[in-house]
Parts: sequence; C-alpha cells; structure tokens
Amino acid sequence: MPLPQDLPSSHPEKMKAWLYTTASPTLENDLHLDTNARTPPAPKGSEVLVQVLTAALNPADYKVPELGLPSRLLIARPASPGLDFCGRVISTGPLAQHLAEGTLVYGCPPKPVQFGSLGEYVCVDATGVAVLPEGVKIDIAAGLGVAGQTAYQSLEGRVSAGSKVFINGGSGGCGTLGIQIAKAMGCHVTVTCSTKNIELCFRLGADDVIDYTVEKDLISRLTQKGVFDCVVDHIGIPSNLYYESHRFLKEGGEYVQVGSASMLASVTKALWPTFLGGGQRKYVLIKQQNVPKHLAQLGEWVADGTIQMQVDSVFEYSDVVQAYEKLRLKRTRGKILVHVNDPNALNLEGFGIGF
Repeated sequence: MPLPQDLPSSHPEKMKAWLYTTASPTLENDLHLDTNARTPPAPKGSEVLVQVLTAALNPADYKVPELGLPSRLLIARPASPGLDFCGRVISTGPLAQHLAEGTLVYGCPPKPVQFGSLGEYVCVDATGVAVLPEGVKIDIAAGLGVAGQTAYQSLEGRVSAGSKVFINGGSGGCGTLGIQIAKAMGCHVTVTCSTKNIELCFRLGADDVIDYTVEKDLISRLTQKGVFDCVVDHIGIPSNLYYESHRFLKEGGEYVQVGSASMLASVTKALWPTFLGGGQRKYVLIKQQNVPKHLAQLGEWVADGTIQMQVDSVFEYSDVVQAYEKLRLKRTRGKILVHVNDPNALNLEGFGIGF
C-alpha cells in the first residue's frame, strides 16, 4: 500500500525523548522529557532509521538501567528506555534499501540501547523489523517485538500438535500471546492466572485455567493433570516449581524460564547438578532474539485473526512516568502502550492507532 511521503528532507538532528542518566533509585525517578535531544546517528550498513509512532513497554526497560555499573557499561548515557515500537522508515543504510522510505514497520532492537523507543527516532538493524501487514493497527503491532518473539521462541522446537503445555502466568504480555501461539501449534494448554483473568485466558484459547489465588498446592494439582511436554514459566512462583517439575514434566521435557526476578537463582537452577539437589529436568532461560521470519509470522497471525495482541492500557507521551509505574505493579492484562507520535499529524490517517 503506498504511503504518504511527508518525511524529513535530511537526517533529523534533534528530537523529543524521555531520557535517564542514573535510573536511581528507580527509572521513573530519573526520567525527564527533553524536546531538544540528540537523534541516533544516520543509519549505516543494514540499519534502518524509524520514526516511532507507538512504543510498548517491557520490564527490561527499567530492570536493565537499574543494574547500576553493569548497565552503564552496556548503555551510554543519557539514554532513552524502550524496546518495542511501530513506526515509519525515514532512511536506511545501503544494505537495507529493500525497506522504502515511508514504509510502516514494527519490531525492536535485540537488547536495550542508548536510543530506545521512548525517543522519537530509533535506529535498528533491518533484521529487527518487519513490514506492517495490511489491516493490522499500529498500536497492535507495536507490542509484538519482544513479547511476541519471546512467546514464540519459548515454544518453537519444543512442542508440536498434540503436546501438553503448562504456562505459568497466562495474563501478561508474553503469557497472553503464549496461549494463542501454543494453540496455533495445536497444543493443549493449561495456564495459571488470578481470579479476575480466568475469563480472559479461556477466551484466548486456554483449555484449563488454574486460579493461583485459590490453589494452595499448585504442584499437586499439576501432577494430577498428568505429564506435560513443556513448561513455560513467566513468573517464577512458587519458588520450588522447577525443583518439583519432574513430578509433572516428562523426562526430556524442558522447563523454560521467561525472564527472572533473580539472575543468580536462574543460573543456579541451570547449573546446579541433580545429584547435589538440583532439578531433574532441563532448565532453559529464554532470551528473545530478533528473527525476521518470527516477526513476520506474528504479524501474519494478527492479520488473519489467529492471535490477538492484548492491550492493558494506552498512555500519551507526556505520561510515560505513570506508564512505567503501572508496569512495575506487575498486574497488567497484556501490553502497556505509549503514543509517541500521532499518525494523523503525520499524514497517516488511513492507518491509525487503536485496537
């Protein structure tokens, strides 16, 4: 679909951006809006400069900056938080010219960077973006990069049609997509969630839902349900779930941890041998990678209705601090979005935001 070409005539030198320097004591305490911030360098090689329309928040946005010295070694300051985005191509390096200027794309960098998606422009490798399919809303696509690929990669190669999957934490950004992707792969899906999210998880396709606010012995309940082929854990609670997983996860099955409150705990689970009291099933700490075919597949699934990206809430650009405060509460039902630029103001009325 042809796009309006109301684009900057040269590489923009300044932009609006939410910036942090210390992220101490929290990211929210340090964030400030700069309307005259420096833009990313011009794209080179296979890089793409994208003007962000909508950004989606992820826990890594605040967890990584708050690491202290290790974070400073990874990310130059001042920096903008944010990974996920949907926006339009402004310019490309010589190896990314298959993406025409003005093309709407969605995606994310492979890790937190200095120029994140809470700045007006991001510069990413072309492998980190996919072209927005016709009929898919900008807001919806903005949340697919990190959560979508993480959910996809936690299951790919581990399950097939007929597999039994247990997803611990089914109502967050990754969990809601994980339910639907597992069903698209032909799996039987059991999930945990709170009472208020039971209907949501069933609506997304879960075959069995366990209310963790009521269930007193989750491990016994899972054992009664028979042997699972794969476990995907989004929350890490109860703390003994992995160590007892041999009671409900088949021999040779993998226990996939998505994120972790404690890196030390994850490393211990992965490396501590069974004969010294470690777990009896393989422990995998998943790290989302940018895979072009995965990004494209997620967009196609949204376009044909196979999956629905759940939106918890939408914040305007001036309210980024409040958006992160809500994310930190860990009570979201899907993704938190931020409108960085108004598509209508950029002559993109035909594409629109919303969901």
